[in-house]
Amino acid sequence: MGTWNSRGLRGSTLEDMINHSNQVYREQKLALIQKIPTPITPITIAKESRHITLAYFDQKSTVDYIGSVQGIPVCFDAKECAAKTFPLQNVHPHQVEFMKEFEEQGGIAFLIIHFTALDEIYYMPFDELYRFWKRMEDGGRKSFTYEEMERDWKIRRHRDILVHYLEMIQKDLNRKSGEDSGIN
Repeated sequence: MGTWNSRGLRGSTLEDMINHSNQVYREQKLALIQKIPTPITPITIAKESRHITLAYFDQKSTVDYIGSVQGIPVCFDAKECAAKTFPLQNVHPHQVEFMKEFEEQGGIAFLIIHFTALDEIYYMPFDELYRFWKRMEDGGRKSFTYEEMERDWKIRRHRDILVHYLEMIQKDLNRKSGEDSGIN
């Protein structure tokens, strides 16, 4: 069990950029995406400020973000990776199961991965994540590498949208409907 004041703040830079992008999307009426707070159980509360100084994660959360893009349900998790190898232990089995069920219900599920050393952000469609997940379950690598990432899924900045992932959702939808033959 991780504590709130250490592991819980990892990835906050990427999340700040996504939160800003989501605000712009909302203002432009392009999407309504909400950050899902991680439930915590406070352990220590400072008497003077009444701030929580130590807490534990209360329960398993599903994903970081959920919402709707032009009527299409979407959910995704944001991950940061300092190395060129992404450990699959950073994605939890209950998250994979939730995203799988979400897609079975007609939604779009994905990861946004920031390779911090390279300052590159990628969209990983759920089926690609699931392929790596199954490889691990079948006794293969417990990670995937930067080199295994499809460069076509790189997310770019666009004006005041720091993580412009809507373009990748459209690409994912096109691919799933067979319109984009450039990606297998």
